[in-house]
Amino acid sequence: MPQPLGRKCVPAGSLLGASAPDRTGIVHLGLGNFHRAHGAVYTAHAMAAAGGNWGIRGFAHSSDRVVAAMRAQDNLYSVLQLTERGAEAGVIDVHRDIDVAARDPAAVVDAIADPAHRIVTLTVSEAGYTRDPATGRLALDALDVAADLMAGSTPRTVVGMIARGLEKRALSGAPFAVLSCDNLQSSGDVTRAVVEEFLQAAGVRSDVLSFASSSVSFPNAVVDRIVPGTTDEHPRLVADLLGVTDMCPVPAEHFTMWVLEDDFAGGRPAWDQAGARFSNELEAYEMVKLRLLNGSHSLIAYLGILSGAPTIDVAWRQDFVREAVLNEISDDYLPTFTPPTGFDADAYVSELDARWRNPLIGHATTQVGSDGSVKLLQRIPDAALFHLRRGDMPHHLALCTAAWIACIAPPAGFTPQPLAECIVEPARGRLAAAVDGAVTVPDHVRRIMNGGFFPDALTEQDAFTTRVADLLTLIIRDGARAAAADVAASR
Repeated sequence: MPQPLGRKCVPAGSLLGASAPDRTGIVHLGLGNFHRAHGAVYTAHAMAAAGGNWGIRGFAHSSDRVVAAMRAQDNLYSVLQLTERGAEAGVIDVHRDIDVAARDPAAVVDAIADPAHRIVTLTVSEAGYTRDPATGRLALDALDVAADLMAGSTPRTVVGMIARGLEKRALSGAPFAVLSCDNLQSSGDVTRAVVEEFLQAAGVRSDVLSFASSSVSFPNAVVDRIVPGTTDEHPRLVADLLGVTDMCPVPAEHFTMWVLEDDFAGGRPAWDQAGARFSNELEAYEMVKLRLLNGSHSLIAYLGILSGAPTIDVAWRQDFVREAVLNEISDDYLPTFTPPTGFDADAYVSELDARWRNPLIGHATTQVGSDGSVKLLQRIPDAALFHLRRGDMPHHLALCTAAWIACIAPPAGFTPQPLAECIVEPARGRLAAAVDGAVTVPDHVRRIMNGGFFPDALTEQDAFTTRVADLLTLIIRDGARAAAADVAASR
C-alpha cells in the first residue's frame, strides 16, 4: 500500500537535486505544471551543486487545487519523466511557503518587497502580462488594470502586484531581478516595459522610477520543456515507481532547456551548474523556440483539432500534418532569422520529431491551441511580414491563421470538431462580436484581421488576408487535409 508523500516518506534516492533551506530567496508567481517541472527542478539541482538560500515562496494565481495538494505533502511533489522507453520519477523539495495570489494579493506585494527575496520568477502565460494585442503595450484601459491603478487599491493583476511590490521595495533599495519564464519574445524587455508603464501610469515617486531603472534587472530568457496536464494515470505511475501517493505529480518529457541572460541584480542560483545556458545570443535562441517549436506546435494543434486528434502525437502521426509542419519550418520560419552559433537545423528538427511523436506525453491539442489570440502574435506576424515584404506568400502561416479561425471563430454554417469547444480562448467573445453580421468567408476573415487581433502592419497586407480566406474556405468545404494539400501544391 503506497504511503502518502511527505517529509516522513521520501523514497530513498528519489530526491531530484537538493532540498532547499528554510530561508526563501525566490518569489514565484504561477504554480502550474511548467514551473514545477522546469524552473523549480533547475533550482533544486543548482542548490545541490553550489548551495544557497534559494528556497521558493510560490503563489498560484487563483486556484487552490495545487496549493492544497502540496501543503498536504509538506510542499513536496514528484516529476514524472515520460519517454518512449518508459517512465521515471523523482521528488522535488524547493518550495517553502505557498499560497493563492488572488486570495491574498497583499502577501505577494510584501513578498516582492522583502529584501531577502532576490529574484521574482513568472510563469503566468502570455495573457498574464495584460498587454494590448495590437500594440504590445500594457492594456491601461482593461478593467482589471484600471482597478489596480487606483490609489490605495490592492493589485490583482500580475503586473500590478510586481509594480506595487517594487514600489514598496524601493524604500530599502535592495536590488532584485524579475525573470519571465513564459513563451514571450524578449520576455525580460516585455516585462520591464509593462511594469514601468504601470508605475508611470500610477504616478509613483521619481525615486521609485529611478530604483526600477538602476536596481531592478529584467533578464531575457528562453524556456523549453513539454509539460502536459496531469491525468488520473500519472499518480498511479508514481505509486508504481516510488511507492508513494502523490496528489499533484507533474508529467514532463525528458528534454529540458533554459537559456538566459546573466543579468541578476541581486544574485542568482548556480543554474549554469544545473544545465542552464547563459548566452549573449538570446534573440537567436528565442527565434528557434518561438518559431520552430512554438509556431509549429500551433499548426500541429489546430490541424489536429480540425481532424479530431486529441493529442499532439496523434496529430503528428497524420501525414498531412507532418508534411505541413516540416514545410512550414523550412519555407516560412528558418529563412526569417539567423540561428545561434553552431545551430544544426536538421538535428533540431529530428529532435522535435522525437518529442512530438512521444505517445506517453499525451499533450492535448486543445492545451497547445489555447490562448491563440495571444500566442499567435508571437509566432506569425513578424515571420509573415518578412516574406510578404519580399513579395513572397508564407502559405503555411496563412494556413495556421485559417485553422485557428476555423477552431475559435468559425463562420456561420460551419461547426468544427467538438474538440474545438475545449480550447481556452480569452478573445472568443471579442472574435464573435467582430464577425457578427459577416456574410461571406472573405468578409469574416477581414473583420478578424482588421479587428485589432493582429498588428496593423500585417492587416495592411491584403494578399495575406485573401490567402487566409481562401484556406478557410477550403477547410469549411473540404476539410483541413484539403487545405494543407493546397498549401503543399503552392510551394
